Amino acid sequence: MSRRPRADMPTRGTASFTRLESEVRVYCRGFPAVFARAHGAELFDEEERRYLDLLVGAGVLNYGHNPPEIVAAVSRYLADGGIVHALDLHTVAKRRFLDAFECHILAPRGLDYKIQFTGPTGANAIEAALKIARRVTGRSSVIAFTNGYHGVSLGALAATGNSAKRRAAGIALAGVDRMPFDGYLGSDVDTAAYLARMLADPGSGIDPPAAILLEVVQAEGGINLASDPWLRAIAEIARAHDALLIVDDIQAGCGRTGSFFSFERAGIRPDIVCLSKAIGGMGLPMSLVLMAPEHDCWRPGEHNGTFRGHNLAFVAATAAIESYWRDDGLERRVAAGAAHLEKRLRALPGHGGPDGFALRGRGMIRGLAWRDTRIAGQVSAAAYARGLIVETCGPRDEVLKLLPPLTITASEIDEAADLLGEAIADIVPVPATALETA
Repeated sequence: MSRRPRADMPTRGTASFTRLESEVRVYCRGFPAVFARAHGAELFDEEERRYLDLLVGAGVLNYGHNPPEIVAAVSRYLADGGIVHALDLHTVAKRRFLDAFECHILAPRGLDYKIQFTGPTGANAIEAALKIARRVTGRSSVIAFTNGYHGVSLGALAATGNSAKRRAAGIALAGVDRMPFDGYLGSDVDTAAYLARMLADPGSGIDPPAAILLEVVQAEGGINLASDPWLRAIAEIARAHDALLIVDDIQAGCGRTGSFFSFERAGIRPDIVCLSKAIGGMGLPMSLVLMAPEHDCWRPGEHNGTFRGHNLAFVAATAAIESYWRDDGLERRVAAGAAHLEKRLRALPGHGGPDGFALRGRGMIRGLAWRDTRIAGQVSAAAYARGLIVETCGPRDEVLKLLPPLTITASEIDEAADLLGEAIADIVPVPATALETA
């Protein structure tokens, strides 16, 4: 029989988690420290060991841990007795967020989206977007892509490619036709043309879709980047077939690729955009569905939830927008940081070699992909032992995923690259001549 601590007895270590928490937990298995505090790109465990964080809550903490401007805004709001929970009642906090989002995000980009506050998870935003598309078009099927990841509730999971996640549903997942993402069949195959052919051919067995759902950067799927021409072609296919184009910007949005929305560089205008993760400013849960006004087909209460728009998240999100998106300062900072990060990653041991890694991604979402599917996980473990937290992704966890805070400094990038280089050298020995060349 296990010894249980008294309620008034302070505990340390991981025994409480092992005894009480479900086996479903994931990240703590690879990074088993008990973390106590954080600032910017730094995490500290309860033993006061310092870690550089290139996980940042799977992209939730785009502005780093506890950004002071956002923490101050939330603290003031609570100290002043601000409303914390209000269902979808009108509040001052919500109005300030809506006005800031319109002024600094939508209007400068010529966008006039209506905004729906869903439950606070990205998956809930995806579920709402799929419902909208099906209601607007009167169709049921959706086109989604290989290696896409959209969440683990049943509608979002049906659009997700990962077989392990899909098996957990326990039932058949329907309503989605899977098509190859950009580059999935190799650089010589135009998968947009393939999709166009399938939809144009009445013998293909593919019904006209309600929507085409995609990520510009498939983060969980392996840092697979859609090219701008491919995105424009997919947008044109959606228009040609009266399908709604839905962009899942849950992980790649809010500046992660350099611009606020990941699709801006391609010049497309999706019918629906889903945001979550970093939109909450400092890690407070919040999700949005942005839709063209003509697609706002809801009747009151048809898609609701107790936490659909949380006032603390409104305050934090408003502070983030007003602190970082009033001008192009953050975009310029991300561009400079991303260029420095890419330079350092290209200089790591093994880059581009026959047994080395290929570099993927854009902006501050990067992947190191090895042919040997065991290496990324081993490098992640070796990096953690050195105080660097970096996770894996891809269908076989064969890609090391780097998600530094957008506000990371050049010296922190250098430190992370040095630690990563040591970890790679531990796992994949590189000849001395190669190291000298790098």
